[in-house]
This record gives sequence, structure tokens and C-alpha cells, in this order.
Amino acid sequence: MSDIRHSLLRRDALSAAKEVLYHLDIYFSSQLQSAPLPIVDKGPVELLEEFVFQRLNSLQELQLLEIMCSYFQEQSKDSVRQIIFSSLFSPQGNKADDSRMSLLGKLVSMAVAVCRIPVLECAASWLQRTPVVYCVRLARALVDDYCCLVPGSVQTLKQIFSASPRFCCQFITSVTALYDLSSDDLIPPLDLLEMIVNWIFEDPRLILITFLNTPIAANLPIGFLELTPLTGLIRWCVKAPLAYKRKKQPPLANGHVTAKVTKDSGGVDRDSHLLYSKLHLSALQVLMMLQVHLTEKNLYGRLGLILFDHMVPLVEEINRLADELNPLNASQEIELSLDRLAQALQVAMASGALLCTRDDLRTLCSRLPHNNLLQLVISGPVPQSPHAALPPGFYPHIHTPPLGYGAVPAHPAAHPALPTHPGHTFISGMTFPFRPIR
Repeated sequence: MSDIRHSLLRRDALSAAKEVLYHLDIYFSSQLQSAPLPIVDKGPVELLEEFVFQRLNSLQELQLLEIMCSYFQEQSKDSVRQIIFSSLFSPQGNKADDSRMSLLGKLVSMAVAVCRIPVLECAASWLQRTPVVYCVRLARALVDDYCCLVPGSVQTLKQIFSASPRFCCQFITSVTALYDLSSDDLIPPLDLLEMIVNWIFEDPRLILITFLNTPIAANLPIGFLELTPLTGLIRWCVKAPLAYKRKKQPPLANGHVTAKVTKDSGGVDRDSHLLYSKLHLSALQVLMMLQVHLTEKNLYGRLGLILFDHMVPLVEEINRLADELNPLNASQEIELSLDRLAQALQVAMASGALLCTRDDLRTLCSRLPHNNLLQLVISGPVPQSPHAALPPGFYPHIHTPPLGYGAVPAHPAAHPALPTHPGHTFISGMTFPFRPIR
């Protein structure tokens, strides 16, 4: 590599960067002939950091991005594309990572604009194997480019749904990790929310693509994106009523809000409310698909796609928001939030996506405000599971008479004014099967 470096030093910055890509292509193509998973040596990484990430002005960077897009489009071997993409953009934990992430965001943004599917597929793999702290940075770059800076540009981002569903799945997972509704700044933009809801509503299987196409061990690595965005989508739907209630109107100098601001904000809130209701329905439908898929992969009762440990901070946040908001002014929002939580918990447990004991669930939800639907989910007898893989006391199955009948209504919680479910007389020996959402 030292000879190559001396040769590159005699070139201008753009030519040197192009030459690095050329040498990497030759180097890894040769490596892949002798080993299916070649190790990226220190030498190629150092060349990249010296000649690609630190020496280009804005015009040269744009030209390099065009060259990269063309290279990944024309390289016919996916294995070569993937390893070169990885060597270019895998974080190294040094000062070059900022430049690396900046260039990656611009490359993927350009690939979206000109529909370079090979780049999007490489980016999907990168998102799957890269720590989540970097994944959310890429997600934010794309959201800024297509949902914030230029009005209407989200239409371009929408088109990748059919071009690269795998990238869309990983993008949704990244976005739900980024926008956790913990503050007003971390509520997803309306254009982004609408796009994701429409993607999932059109094909709910979209959010299972990574899970269905990835060899999976029972123990997933910590600090990386989850296999599905289900946990993040549940977080969105459950927290949304409270988060939007918390969101304050921008006041004028005299402390009053103009009628126009109030009207516009009310319209946005109504639009978002309908979108979250639609998203909640889709998430429940996907959860009900999971039992079959988990069984097919021999992971039923062994792999929780929705981790109980991730439910703990969600419940704590709901409790905190409910305390912050005046219950007298936010009773409908609190009720809706808890209804959605109860439905998500029951369907997740019934499908095997969430593995926990009833005692765990009762302890988790003990400090939440009272909610009839949630009480049905965390109480009532639970028969021993017929699945040998699950120890006694674990969900699923939860098809018990008082629980299966009342805990998931025929329609998901979609309106804060929905009446509570009437009481039903329990007749011993009569079963009430779990009913799918219609």
C-alpha cells in the first residue's frame, strides 16, 4: 500500500480519490476469490481516510459522489459492492467518522434522488450491521433532505418503496429509533409520518423483510437496530396522544395565540391523529402474522422480537407524561394511549413476539393510571402454554375466556371518545377465541 500511497500523492484530490476506489475494487475482487469473507486490512482504510474523506472541496465531493453512484451501479458482483461499501463507510471510531458519515448521507440521498438501487441495497446492509448511533445519523440526513429542507421533495423519497423495500424496512427502523417522541423536537414530521404509514398500510409485510431474510440467532446483538421496527412503531402509536397533547402552541408577545396558528395546528393534529390510528391497526395486523413466521424459523418461544426490556422505558415514559399532563384536561388522551398499549401487549404476547410472565407485566404496569382494557390484559387466569419451548406462566397463548374476549376489541383504539367495553357475563366452560382485527 505504501507504493500506491506515493502514487496517489502526485495526483490531484479527485483523481486520487477515484484511484483509491479503483485499487479497492482490484484488491477486494482478488480477496473474494480466495475467501468468502475477506478481512478489511488497516492499509485500505488508511488510504480511504487520507484521500477520500479529508482532501476534497465541495465541487470535488459532488463529482466523487457521482462517480461512486456510477461505480456501485455498474459493479455486477454484489459481494464486491458490499465489501467496498463497508470499507468506505463502516465507522472506525476516529476523527474521520464525521467526514465518513457526512459523505454517506450525501451518497444515499443522491441514490434516492436518481434511484440507484444497488447503493440503497448496500445502505440497507450497512444499517443492519452498524451501531444504532450511526444509523440514526443517516436517517436524520435523509429526513432533513426530503422532509424538511425542500417542500414536496418527500415525493421522491416515497418512490423507493417499490425500488428497494429492504432499504425502506431499515429506514423505518432507523427513523423510529431517531424520533422517540421524548420531546417536541423528536416528534416525526408529518410528511415522514404519512409516507411511512402509507408504505406499511399498502404492504404490512414490508416491516418484516429484514426478519424474514436474515439468519437469526436466539440472542441478538445489543446496540444495533432491531430486526423489525415494531417496537418503535408501537412506541409511536402509544405515546402519540400524550406527546401531541404536550406539544405547546407558539405564543405571541402578549401571551395569546393567533387564530390562524390555532387553526393550522389543529388541522395538523387531526391529520396526525388519523395517521397514528391507521398505523396502530397496521402494527396489530403485522403482530398477528408473526406466530406463523416464528414457528417456521423454529424461534417461537425462543426469540422475542419485542423485548420486554424495551417495554419498560415505554411504560415509564407514559406514566411520566400522564403525570405531567393535567388528567382533567388530558383524560381522553391518557385513555387512548393506555388502550393502544393494552392492545399491543396482548397481540404481541398472543403471537409470541413478546415473551414475559403475567407477574412481570403486572409489575411493569402497576404505576400506570387505571385503564379497564389494560386491567384485562394483566389479570385473569393464564393456562399453561401447549408450547414446550415456553415455561409455565409465559405468554402466549392467552386465549382465556375473560382475557381473549375483552382485551382486543374488533377495532383498535382509534378515537379518544370510544366508549369503554360493556361487561360480559362469564359462563364457565365457554371459550372465546382470539379475534383478529377486521
